[in-house]
Formats: sequence, structure tokens, C-alpha cells
Amino acid sequence: MSNLTLDPRTTAIVVIDLQKGIVQMPGNPHSAQSVVVNTVRILDAARAAGAQPVLVHVGFSPDFRDALQPPVDEPMRMSAPPAPDWTELIPELKQQPSDIVIQKRQWGAFYGTELDLQLRRRGLRTIVLCGIATEIGVESTARDAWERGYEIVFAEDAMTGRNGHANSITNIFPRLGRVRSTAQIVAAFGSGNGA
Repeated sequence: MSNLTLDPRTTAIVVIDLQKGIVQMPGNPHSAQSVVVNTVRILDAARAAGAQPVLVHVGFSPDFRDALQPPVDEPMRMSAPPAPDWTELIPELKQQPSDIVIQKRQWGAFYGTELDLQLRRRGLRTIVLCGIATEIGVESTARDAWERGYEIVFAEDAMTGRNGHANSITNIFPRLGRVRSTAQIVAAFGSGNGA
């Protein structure tokens, strides 16, 4: 495993779905609260270094007609209609005016959004990924980022899933990028400007 350095001038921290309606769900193997704490540590270090936070949340129109609804064997189910604030980013993220906010309408953060445009126009080539859920929104975004040629760093302890976290971390993410801890990522912002 190579040492990690991150150039804040070319790095974005892409936070997936840390919103009010999702962080209340149980996580495995990390609790949603520990994911929030570690994500905030990464965001604080990134902001101090001058890297670009990107806060992604999923949401739909009130009639849900912009949501994907193809026939599947195991549809996503909600026990009740979502609360009015379901899609709102959690306040712990300390959203800043300079943060990029992306609303998506499916698992991945690239398709149908301006994420790629916003990253490329700012010269951002490295993405640090964190959020919920590892095997759904994070992995979908990672696969799209890899196909677009971005360098990816996965914050293993700043993401959690339902039951597929270990498979993503062990079998998928090492083929798409570098898997590191929150502490390693925070340290990488202070260790120089090499990519």
C-alpha cells in the first residue's frame, strides 16, 4: 500500500447521501454516526487545505415521477412516505457557500447531474469518496468516476452499507482506486502538494 498525498488544488471530497432521511438508517459495519464524524473530519481537513467539498443528496419531485421505477425483483421500500426534510443535507456537514451541492435521482452521482462538468471545469482530478451506502450510492458513483478517468480514494471508515460494505471494500474498490482510513486521508492533506 503506497503512501497517500493529496493535492488540494485538484482534489474533491464527494460526500454521498449524508442527508436527514438516510443517516437515520442502520449501518453495517460502521454506524451512520461514526460515518458522519469521520466525514466531518475529512471535510474539515479538506477545507483547511483548500480542497473542494461536493455534497451529494438524492431527492425526487413530490409526485416521484422523476424516480427510476423499472421492474425489479427486490424494489427499494419505504415504510412510510418520506418526511418533508428527508432529502436535506445534515447540518453536521457545515455546508459552505463554496461547496458544490449535487442532487441526484438515482444511485450514482454522475448520471443526469452536472457533477462531471463541475469537477472538470475546476481541474479536479482526484475524488475522495465517503457516505452511505457503500454498495449502492458510493459504489455506483465510484464506477462512473473510474470510467471517466478520475483518481479515486475511498474513505473506508467514512462509509457504511447495509450488507455489502465488505465486498465493495475488498473486491471492488481496490480495482477502482485506493482504500484508506480517515486518519490517512486527513494526514495526506498535510503531507505536501503531490498527487
